[in-house]
Amino acid sequence: MTDSGSAGKMSNLQLRIISALVLAVVVLAITFAGGLPFRLLAAAIAGAMFYEWCAMTRATGNARQQFVASAFLAAIMLGAILGYSSVSLLILLLFSTMLSAVECRVSGQNLWVPAGLLYCGLSGISLAYLRGADAAGLTAILFLFAVVWTTDICAYFVGRSVGGPKLAPAISPGKTQSGALGGAVGGVLAGYAVALYAGLDNLFPIALVAFFLSLVSQAGDLFESWVKRRHGVKDSGGLIPGHGGVMDRADGLVAAAFALYAIGLLLAGGDIPAQALFGK
Repeated sequence: MTDSGSAGKMSNLQLRIISALVLAVVVLAITFAGGLPFRLLAAAIAGAMFYEWCAMTRATGNARQQFVASAFLAAIMLGAILGYSSVSLLILLLFSTMLSAVECRVSGQNLWVPAGLLYCGLSGISLAYLRGADAAGLTAILFLFAVVWTTDICAYFVGRSVGGPKLAPAISPGKTQSGALGGAVGGVLAGYAVALYAGLDNLFPIALVAFFLSLVSQAGDLFESWVKRRHGVKDSGGLIPGHGGVMDRADGLVAAAFALYAIGLLLAGGDIPAQALFGK
């Protein structure tokens, strides 16, 4: 029984590794292509996340609100694909979210649908406009991937190896404080390495941003864990073998993407956010 259980665990780990590698190769290929392919990817991620959000929160009693919110999200992401001003799309997203919230309240429904619209819309816009079509956008996304993926990997292995006090036992019992620290250190080193390789000279601010994004990505992971626990769901979906749904893989990434986009929006503008830290 023990050998069989160990084999099952190993098989699941192998499945997770293989699917993660395949996914990484596909995503990186689209990232290097940039432009329209990456914007289509960002739109697909936003759409898949919203579908999983609605299913996960079990908002089955308000199908009309889901349809209307889906139409809003589709229009917003179409605008991103076509390259409309990101600020105008953010305004449309906020307006759509408020309309959805008012409609839900008037009909006596909860606010999970408008919350999902805002969450997924911000995720799609942030990813699409961070990448853009220039070298700075490519560096920004590779930096984002390096920080988030390394944070995730280091947090997992350091947490399992070191153990210690739990990070948020009421939300995600498996996460530890040692894992969070190890993930943050790994994320900073990975982000610094990307910046160094890209030939950037603002390495200290980059390291600070990497640390901040590592914390945000872990907070994004905890947020999705809270939503799942709130609704008694183990995984957001089953699209990715060994991992669950798109949200299960992208929760930390989209949170960090929005944080990095917000920094770029404030410093360089919403349509060229990558230029703030990664332009030469």
